[in-house]
Amino acid sequence: MAAGPGTNGGYLPFEREILEHDRTIQELEELSRTQKMDFSEEIRSRRQKRAEAVRRAYANLSPWERIQVSRHERRPQTRDYLELIFTDFLELAGDRMFADDLAIVAGLARIGDQRVVIVGQHKGRNVRERHLTNAGSPHPEGYRKAMLKMRLGERFGLPVVCLIDTKGAFPGTGAEERGQAAAIAENLRDMSVLRVPVVAVVIGEGGSGGALGIGLADRLLMMEYAYYSVISPEGCAAILWKSAANAPEAAAALKLTAQDLTEMKIIDEIIPEPPGGAHQDPKAAAELVKAAVLRHLAELKTRPIDRLLAERYARVRRHGVWLEGQQAQAPSAAAPGPADAEEVEP
Repeated sequence: MAAGPGTNGGYLPFEREILEHDRTIQELEELSRTQKMDFSEEIRSRRQKRAEAVRRAYANLSPWERIQVSRHERRPQTRDYLELIFTDFLELAGDRMFADDLAIVAGLARIGDQRVVIVGQHKGRNVRERHLTNAGSPHPEGYRKAMLKMRLGERFGLPVVCLIDTKGAFPGTGAEERGQAAAIAENLRDMSVLRVPVVAVVIGEGGSGGALGIGLADRLLMMEYAYYSVISPEGCAAILWKSAANAPEAAAALKLTAQDLTEMKIIDEIIPEPPGGAHQDPKAAAELVKAAVLRHLAELKTRPIDRLLAERYARVRRHGVWLEGQQAQAPSAAAPGPADAEEVEP
C-alpha cells in the first residue's frame, strides 16, 4: 500500500518515519532484482523496524490526526466493503421522486448467511467519481432513496446495515430547495420505527446531519480511526475562530473520536483496525467489520420486535442527557435503561 520512493503521496504528516522505511525497503528490493544480490536479511530487519514505527506513530494519535486517517485517500469506502464482505449484491437506484443520488449506495445483499438491505455513503476514488457523488455528501433524493430501500427491507423482514462515511449532507441551494432538512428529519422519524434490526457502522467520516440521516440504529459501531461529530472540525473552527486553520483545536474540543463517544455512550462498539489504519490492509479491516456486524445482527434478531423498538427509542433518548456541575441531576425519564425499556412507548 506504500507510495513509491521520492514521493509523499499516501503518507500523512505523522508518518515520516514510516515513509523513510518504505523508501529503504523498496530500494533494497530493487537492488535485489537488478544486482542479483541477497538483501533478504536487511529487508526483514527493515520491515520489523517499520512495524515498530507504525506502532509508535499510531500509539497516541491526537483527534486531528485521527481525522486525517479517517480521510485517507486509500481508506476503504462503501463500494470496497461491498466487494470484500458482501455477496449477491443487487443495487437499487432512485427515490421515485427526483433522481438517483450516487452519494448513496443501496441494495440487497448477503453478509455471511444473512440477507440484508445495505445502505452506505460513497465518496469516490477519482475526480470524476467525486464529482458524481459530491464527495459523499448526499442530496435529499439520496436520503429518500435510502429510506425507500430500508422500507423494502422492513416489508420482507430483512435487517438493515448502514455504512456511514460523509462530511455532511450537501448544502447547495438546489438541495435546500428540494427539502434537505426535511428529508433527514423524515429518515430519523422513519428509522426509529423500522420493524427490523438496524446496525450502522461509521467507517470513515461521520459528519453532522448527513451522517444522522442513515445513522439511527439499534447498534452504532465505529471504526477505530473514524470520527462522528455534530460538525466537521473545519466548520466548527470557521464559526468559533473565523478560520479553518484552527481545525486541530476544534477537533480536540468536539470529542469526536471513537474513544470519546464510547465514554459518552453514543456508540456501542469500537471496531479495531489493522496496524496503521484500514488503508494499510483493507481486507483485514473488512473482515473485522463483517464479524462485528454479524455478531450484533445475531443478537438483535433474538429480540421481539416491540422490545427492539422500545430499546431503540430509549437508546436515542439517552443521547441528550448530561450532568452539569455537582448539583445537577439527569432526568430519569429521559434516560431509561435496558431494564425499563419495555415500558417506553416507541
